[in-house]
Amino acid sequence: HVQLVESGGGSAQAGGSLRLSCSASGYRSISMAWFRQAPGKGREAVASIDSTGNTRYAESVKGRATISKDNTKDVLYLQMNSLKAEDTAMYYCAANRGTLSRLLVFEERAYKFWGQGTQVTVS
Repeated sequence: HVQLVESGGGSAQAGGSLRLSCSASGYRSISMAWFRQAPGKGREAVASIDSTGNTRYAESVKGRATISKDNTKDVLYLQMNSLKAEDTAMYYCAANRGTLSRLLVFEERAYKFWGQGTQVTVS
């Protein structure tokens, strides 16, 4: 069983930066991703990374976000720069033990394990 704990959220001004962290324990996950859910909206994928370091970004954050993973510490990161008000959301870390097809890395149903989320508010 994989446990995921997010941290690093908070309030930031537009144009600022935040780095989110997700500590994983229980099993080394192969595929991991960040999703977010804004008030009144569905959950959407932000970025994903696989065991070989291949990444994928949502168009809305491309060029402003960087997903990375420290395999020695089993920590997933999301660096967000040039923050916008529309980045305001609850951010969730997701993990799957197996390798995901690139077609599935942005699908919620592909991830078995989820964190509780960390709130990001940009004003």
